[in-house]
Amino acid sequence: MKFENKVNILNRKARFNYELLDKYEAGLVLHGTEIKSIRLGKASIAESFCQFINGELYVINMTIDEYYFGTRYNHTIKRERKLLLHKKEINKLVRKTKETGLTIIPTKLYINEKGIAKIHIYLAKGKKLYDKREAIKERESKRNINRMVKKY
Repeated sequence: MKFENKVNILNRKARFNYELLDKYEAGLVLHGTEIKSIRLGKASIAESFCQFINGELYVINMTIDEYYFGTRYNHTIKRERKLLLHKKEINKLVRKTKETGLTIIPTKLYINEKGIAKIHIYLAKGKKLYDKREAIKERESKRNINRMVKKY
């Protein structure tokens, strides 16, 4: 049985605000009706980040709206959700974030072919203001070139 649900929830600002370095794929520990809301696309990772709490990695500030058909056992909208990674990956992330001042940013929340919610996280370095301005200039120049090519 193939799972045909195309849920792709993206953090569009991540590439603009951060220089993305290493990519990891992690599972999520979800409670109750959270997976049903994600399958409906009612989630947001726009303002979220990852943090270590007692040696475990959690995603903070991730919003999953309440499930419409949920009863009084519905989940809370914002809570810390545990990420599932291999121990080697967790140790590597702890080392990198403590040594060099890097951060961990979620960029994509999706449901894989088995119907399991997964999240792509990146080890990232914050961009300076001048880097952001440079990215805007590059994007504008590409748009202008494409307009000119399309015209002629």
